[in-house]
Amino acid sequence: MPTVFENGITFEVSQGMKAFPRMGAARGTLADSGHASGALRSAVASGRGVVRIQRFKEAGSRIVRKRGALRAQRRKGRAQIDGIGSDSVVWIFATARTGSTWLGAMMDEMEGQSVWREPLVGALFGDLYYKRAKHLIDRKGKHFILGDSYRDSWLNSIRTFILNEATVRFPEAAGPDNYLVVKEPNGSIGAPLLVAAMPESRMILLVRDPRDVVASSMDARRKGGWQYNNRNKGNQERETLSDTSPNAFVRMRASSYLQHISKAKEAYEAHKGRKVLVRYEDLRANTLAEMKRLYAALEISVDEKKLAKAVHKHAWENIPQEKKGEGKFYRKASPGGWREDLTPTQVRIVERITAPLLKEFYPERTL
Repeated sequence: MPTVFENGITFEVSQGMKAFPRMGAARGTLADSGHASGALRSAVASGRGVVRIQRFKEAGSRIVRKRGALRAQRRKGRAQIDGIGSDSVVWIFATARTGSTWLGAMMDEMEGQSVWREPLVGALFGDLYYKRAKHLIDRKGKHFILGDSYRDSWLNSIRTFILNEATVRFPEAAGPDNYLVVKEPNGSIGAPLLVAAMPESRMILLVRDPRDVVASSMDARRKGGWQYNNRNKGNQERETLSDTSPNAFVRMRASSYLQHISKAKEAYEAHKGRKVLVRYEDLRANTLAEMKRLYAALEISVDEKKLAKAVHKHAWENIPQEKKGEGKFYRKASPGGWREDLTPTQVRIVERITAPLLKEFYPERTL
């Protein structure tokens, strides 16, 4: 391979090699460049190729090293390199209409805390594992992607997947004293898998009286309700009360509550890390005290003055009047409102289906 020295840079001529004329000459083949000397053009011509530049100046070496590090980082999928760690993740597991949006909004006000709103990563894995593959014949074999015999392997893959995607979307949450709060009410079916994959993470189990949850869901899906309107605009494909009888809807919604909260409770009981159980009713009754208790249990330091401001900002009383009421996202915020919203038959349906959870979380309200 012919070698020519030109202006402190080593040029090597190689037949068929791509040109890298990054210093001195313009992009393209140096043989055609007016910036190259006659000796260099002759070397290129005799080699019937193009020129590779080997940088040995100090500045060039620094660029090469930096680019090499970036390439190595990309090969590793950006995982754990200045990224979000598992211990910086705070899960909010609940079900729809339990107040997770309110809780997430208050936490989002805190310095060093970002909120990932419903990524549905729990549904991605939980629906497959607990529903789709429930009766799979080869559930323990090597062909099912979440086969039980390969649990350690795919739990590690879930962990890497979540942290990679979290880091790409929320780079500001990386580093010490920063946290990513993952609000996952509609993905709580996968809660046991997520906390098993990330045992260092923190967890909030947020519950609400299932009778109020069902009543709120019915209001949202009645004609004119906010979810009914969203569905008619093509934004959602959920059932509305026009698709089925009210009592059938109540059964469906109570069963969904049972499934999601049961799995979230299973994850809570199995989780050995920092965790806290929050009842919506207690959060509503004394919001600031509950928020302080929540952060103390999770061992996350917060500025109490800023926390008080966040609580005040997102208080029910400070929501504009035109944004709350029947049929709106912010409806009542009144625990026990189900007594006026549900028929006696509907109350019995919810209580029968969710009896184990009512007894666990609301023994004082169990009829």
